[in-house]
Amino acid sequence: MKRTLYNEDHEAFRQTVRDFIAKEVAPVYHEWEEAGHPPREFYNRMGELGLLGIQVPEEYGGGGETSLKFNVIVAEEASAAGVSFGSSSVHSNLILPYIMQNATEEQKQRWLPGFASGELMFAIAMTEPGAGSDLAGIATTAKLSEDGGHYILNGAKTFITGGALADRILVVCRTSPYNPEDRRGGLSILVVDTATEGFAVGRKLNKIGLKTSDTAELSFDDVKVPVADLLGKEGEAFSYLTQNLAQERLTIAFGAAATAAAAIQHAIAYTEDRKVFGKPVASFQNTKFVLAECSTESQAMQLMVDNAIELNDRGELTVPDAARAKLFATEAAGRIIDKCLQLHGGYGYITEYPIARLYADTRVTRIYGGTNEVMKTIIAKDLGL
Repeated sequence: MKRTLYNEDHEAFRQTVRDFIAKEVAPVYHEWEEAGHPPREFYNRMGELGLLGIQVPEEYGGGGETSLKFNVIVAEEASAAGVSFGSSSVHSNLILPYIMQNATEEQKQRWLPGFASGELMFAIAMTEPGAGSDLAGIATTAKLSEDGGHYILNGAKTFITGGALADRILVVCRTSPYNPEDRRGGLSILVVDTATEGFAVGRKLNKIGLKTSDTAELSFDDVKVPVADLLGKEGEAFSYLTQNLAQERLTIAFGAAATAAAAIQHAIAYTEDRKVFGKPVASFQNTKFVLAECSTESQAMQLMVDNAIELNDRGELTVPDAARAKLFATEAAGRIIDKCLQLHGGYGYITEYPIARLYADTRVTRIYGGTNEVMKTIIAKDLGL
């Protein structure tokens, strides 16, 4: 089914990304997997090519694009090649909206040029050992100093994507005591310089997938954060999180659509080449039917995701609709990739084959960004239930 999301400029950009992957990513990707992340200078290279700051305004050194479509193309080409760009998606797709919507002009001047160039890599720290999808349960605290010049930050975070290499981390913390009658109140966002005394990266977590995306535990022990690094207003973080989680969930949805489409192409290529009983696996009716089912479900998912991207570009994507897109896309991608792996037989379980990496990488999409059970709760609430 023909997609109408892109124009000639988008397709020219796609070729640039495709060439970049072929020349500078694919040949060394196995080294990244062994290291657990790309080399730090890779992000500088992404910055040079304009891949990190596509939506950063031109006055701060970015591409000045308002549409998310170029970012979507990066995800599609990475999935098609069976690679990923470390934590760059979190940096570009999740964090930038927080800065653009809530930072002061002075903060934008300090952060955005480095954001676009790759000199400053950002992460966001919400999840804690005792607080995941329920963000109101955050226990990390930040108390204002007696002179009012800085906050004293204490606590711990876990499952932080990009946390090991980040230069700045948006830390969601409690600046007012927990109030059971207003569980969502009292949360703020501090932008922490990771070179600050008292900040530490703990364990780098070993995951079953997303091997090139560093995920870490973080700790804050009396970390001094200047009040000038408070993002937005004190106590208003929950509303910022709610507002920006829609794009985060859309990012997960279009990533899932890209991985599902890639899985189908890998399965077609493999089954056409692989022979069983003297015939290509692709010639058997079961293979044809399975791939027909996968293609149909993938295209249905793509239509939903593309519509959500258009709504997001117009500022019309609602939280419930983003939840619907994430729920449907991630569940469908899981089904599709599982079927495509099955068509590979035993080789589908071998990590040198892209389908194995896609299988492992896609599982977490039903967990992060809010579990799919939480998505169902949001959707049910939208139905008045």
